[in-house]
Amino acid sequence: MKRLALLVAASTVAASAGGQSHATRLSFHAAPKALAPSAVTSEWPRLLGPTHNATSPETRLLHRLPEAGPRVVWELAKGSGFGGPAIAGDRLVLFHRVGNRESVECVRAENGAPLWSFDYAAPYRPRYGGSEGPRTSPVIAGQSVFSFGITAQLHCLDLATGAVRWKRDLAAELQMTPAFFGHGSTPLVLGTRLIVQVGGKWRGEAINTACFDAESGELIWTTPHAWGASYASPIPAQLQGKQCVLVFAGGESDPPTGGLLVIDAATGAVLGSAPHRAEIRESVSASSPVLIEQIGSLPRVIVSEAYSAGGAGLEVSPDFKIRELWKAPGFGLYWMTPIVRAGCVFGFSGLGERLSELVCCDLVTGKELWRNDLGGGFGRGSLLSVDSGVLCLGEFGDLAWLELSARGVEVKSRAKLFNAPETWTLPAISRGLLYVSQNEQGAAGTKPRLICYDLRGD
Repeated sequence: MKRLALLVAASTVAASAGGQSHATRLSFHAAPKALAPSAVTSEWPRLLGPTHNATSPETRLLHRLPEAGPRVVWELAKGSGFGGPAIAGDRLVLFHRVGNRESVECVRAENGAPLWSFDYAAPYRPRYGGSEGPRTSPVIAGQSVFSFGITAQLHCLDLATGAVRWKRDLAAELQMTPAFFGHGSTPLVLGTRLIVQVGGKWRGEAINTACFDAESGELIWTTPHAWGASYASPIPAQLQGKQCVLVFAGGESDPPTGGLLVIDAATGAVLGSAPHRAEIRESVSASSPVLIEQIGSLPRVIVSEAYSAGGAGLEVSPDFKIRELWKAPGFGLYWMTPIVRAGCVFGFSGLGERLSELVCCDLVTGKELWRNDLGGGFGRGSLLSVDSGVLCLGEFGDLAWLELSARGVEVKSRAKLFNAPETWTLPAISRGLLYVSQNEQGAAGTKPRLICYDLRGD
């Protein structure tokens, strides 16, 4: 009977958002074209995609964009939040906020049809203004969905039904310290373990990261460290034959502290660390670390933040000592995670949309090779490496295919999807369909929504 009650609650308690039924929130426009027979497809199970670095193996995509953008398949009105969708098979999961409740919704990826939804109370008021919605994306692993909300409530839901498998209030249990814009580091699943950057205390000791059994929710280990939790997400890394987790830490503290932590995935022990944080207190780190394995004999990691420290190239030695190879103060990424191509690292640098530019740095030396505003309009954009090219989504709704190299950038094709601010969410792609989150009301009156575009090519 308890199991049945959970199933009913999951499917009915959040069947609407803001008083609207799913049917009134969903607009289905047209079925997508058939996939090309030789197309390579992939799932998008979490933030940054299947390889944790804003890269997808998908192929046979539409590269010549119509002026108004690719054909819209469906769109779904959503609440507030900056998280992107997670996609596995024919299921898409969206995490957002409506009123004072956070909602996890599962729909059909190809047509937006509702499958289940679940919500819970999460009272929150940002001290610095802005969105009250979650900063994290849901994570799909096996038959489970994980969500970590702005008030640090962690849920594990059944992917098929939305039933709650387990939940934990981490803010209370782990005495998590206050955060500038609520808690917002997307969790990482490694095998049977769920790893979350928390920034709190356990048994009187400061901790940065915690690991839970993905099946039961049982706490397995914590990482003792004084650095608080940032908005960057943990990234897996195989280093010196050991499974590790890379965490770019840095929470609210005075004086501000933070940097890269290399954590043993089995025990939670800190194997190595390297400070990298702006000197001003009101600074946040939101760009996830990027692991580079193809240069030299030792692995390297790139980190970046926008408030003054900029970017850095770090080298991890066999004994896990971390050496800073280069600094690039002009490579300051606000929230996006950089991409690596052809011996270079690329990202949108700058705190404000009018001062942001796409910047290219040499991967070995960190030397800035060029910067370009792409003709304006992109602001603090995001980059997705896919199908031998780079998709760029600007923060006001511009979409473009770019060709990037050490010599410069060429805009191959460009479209205006909509005109709305704070389009800060990295788009997701799966089975040739592109999912874009419009997070704020648009100039034409369009409300926040998730839009599915047909990006299938011939």
